Amino acid sequence: MPPDDHATYEAGTGVQETQFAAIPDDAEPASGHPQNPPIQNQHTHSKNKVLDHSTYGTIDGPANESSTGRDTIPNAPKTVASPRALAPDLLRGLLMVLQAVDHCSVSQGAWMHGVALESEQDGTIVNKWNAPVPWTARMLTHLCAPGFMFLLGMGVVYFGRSRGKLGWSSWQMLRHFAIRAFALIAVNELLFTLPFGRGRILILNIVLLALAVNYFLAGLLWLGINASEPVLSTLLQSSFHASSDDVVEQPLLQDESRPSSAKSFSTWSMRCSWHIHNAILLAIAIITIAWNQWLSPHHGHCPLDVPPGYSGPTRPNNTNLGPWFDFWFLNVNYKLVLSPFPPLAWLSPAILGLLYGRILLSRKWKAYTINAANAAFGVFLMLLFVLTRLLHFGNLSEDCLRMPEQLAAPDRNQYLASFRSFFYIIKYPPSFSYVAFTMSINFLLLAFFGALPERFARRIPTLLTFGQSALFFYIVHLMLYFGMGHLLKIWFGHELDHLDPMTGKPAVGTEGKPAVMWLTWLLGLAILWPLCKWYGRFKSTKGVNSVWRFF
Repeated sequence: MPPDDHATYEAGTGVQETQFAAIPDDAEPASGHPQNPPIQNQHTHSKNKVLDHSTYGTIDGPANESSTGRDTIPNAPKTVASPRALAPDLLRGLLMVLQAVDHCSVSQGAWMHGVALESEQDGTIVNKWNAPVPWTARMLTHLCAPGFMFLLGMGVVYFGRSRGKLGWSSWQMLRHFAIRAFALIAVNELLFTLPFGRGRILILNIVLLALAVNYFLAGLLWLGINASEPVLSTLLQSSFHASSDDVVEQPLLQDESRPSSAKSFSTWSMRCSWHIHNAILLAIAIITIAWNQWLSPHHGHCPLDVPPGYSGPTRPNNTNLGPWFDFWFLNVNYKLVLSPFPPLAWLSPAILGLLYGRILLSRKWKAYTINAANAAFGVFLMLLFVLTRLLHFGNLSEDCLRMPEQLAAPDRNQYLASFRSFFYIIKYPPSFSYVAFTMSINFLLLAFFGALPERFARRIPTLLTFGQSALFFYIVHLMLYFGMGHLLKIWFGHELDHLDPMTGKPAVGTEGKPAVMWLTWLLGLAILWPLCKWYGRFKSTKGVNSVWRFF
């Protein structure tokens, strides 16, 4: 629904402001008029007793109370979280837990990193599935990267609205987006590239760099929309109001469906501008996932003239536009650069998050309306995914499945040959089918978490705590699991039948000892829970401009 004259916009105390976050934790209620408020803030307030989605993501309690008086607004109305308000935090927390499965297994070489024994990469032939447990774990962890990007885009909208209420200018917001993106890149280089690259790699982009770039781009796009939306509204109002004045002079020709007052013209022009900008965002989201297909050196197909039994890449993964261009759109492995997460290839979910955030903040929504809409959109995306299988579009894996089931029926649709074939999706870079499938599940999870009774939702172990300290969790969990993985390889490791991608030497791991992997995963979560809880309390004492808010 577009903005209307009955919408209310009161920023609640939202969840922490991380690169994975949906809503800033210091989005305090504000009075007065911001210097550059979002268009939505210019509407009047409603007395209707419906849920105000400005509290979406709100967590009340000590962890989110600011102790710095300068950062709060005197006499500001307090908001109360609803069970619907917990959904983004719960989703983010679940994604962190699933991500830990992936990184725990990689850190100790517990199994091959993929649903097949080859990476889920564009133009790569696969001929053997991973074991059932690793296959299931990998399918679940597929939800993480697009989910984080989506919550990132959603968080930009909430951040911009809350800072507008605090009086921030567009320049201040732009400066914040740039500093935060730089901070993420610095964390990536200092904590990951240096220790894991070991001097052989200058840029190691395992996701933070992509998140940093897309956070900044989403912020720029939001600022552009925030500036252009009222301009377009004014142009529409002046243009059509002038036309209406001409019609009024000829009553017999007057169109009764045309707005007849300045107020109705204002409302109509705002709605048109809102819809037009949403349509532009949707178009950008579609284009930014479609260009992964357009720019693919393989055009999403594997050649048929390869020797029987071969598995692996079929062509060099580069374009004729040079390594600098390839870095932004393709997963690359150069002499000094290893980047499986090309930033612009992952931009689409962030743009979808921007659009979603705008819709949620456009008016007050009832909880069941949001839950039903999330579920309906999740089903819609799943239907799109099914169509990619049936109609062979947006897959980046055409003719790439060479499993026994495909070889037994070469003329059959490769995706219909088996259950696992149907759900084989390309992550590097993300295909349209990958985004449709994973975001379908993420929207269904939002609907599920939103429908939980509040008392029960708050008691789900660890999810809210992890969801409120996402970047802190991410940094600590990598160091923790890779530290434990190093020791486990010494104690329980053995040489594996493939090479280590970082060293080029025979890999060593705990493969074949699943109890070691799962117990390590649980131990890591048990260690992370009190650390994240402590950090949440620590961060709540910091001001809105504190660098600690970034984590």
